[in-house]
Amino acid sequence: MNVEISTPTTELVQRLSATPRGARLARRLTGAALATWGYPHEGDLSHTAQLIVAELAANAVTHGRVPGRDFELRLGLLREKNTLRIEVSDARGDRKLRFLDGRPEDEHGRGLVVVQVLASLWGVSERDVGKTVWVELSLSPRQRPGTPRPCPRRPGPAG
Repeated sequence: MNVEISTPTTELVQRLSATPRGARLARRLTGAALATWGYPHEGDLSHTAQLIVAELAANAVTHGRVPGRDFELRLGLLREKNTLRIEVSDARGDRKLRFLDGRPEDEHGRGLVVVQVLASLWGVSERDVGKTVWVELSLSPRQRPGTPRPCPRRPGPAG
């Protein structure tokens, strides 16, 4: 596995096999990179970024797969914009993205709706080979590792 992390360590670029295992690894790499950059696994930014990467990587593996070609994950902290940029590139060139086109009881087809709801900004860019789906997330103030997150209180029994 060749992980390329730029200096300063605020960018990660990784090519992954276009398989379910590659998609899982993309999500895990996202959590690890954010933790390295000071955004803990249990933080909201990490959870949101991992969910978005999971959706985009699953789409790259399921809909963007070209036999023998990998997909690419790129993460970057854009400090001047106070933004995390996520890019997932695949080898399939068609830009047609599938949105919710099924029935409410369907088990698939909602990934890009989730991305659209969670992202500050997102879009699709063409590449020489394939396309890139990119997402920008606003960075919230950093939480120190080990800082407890408030837990919602559950209502007590009525009575």
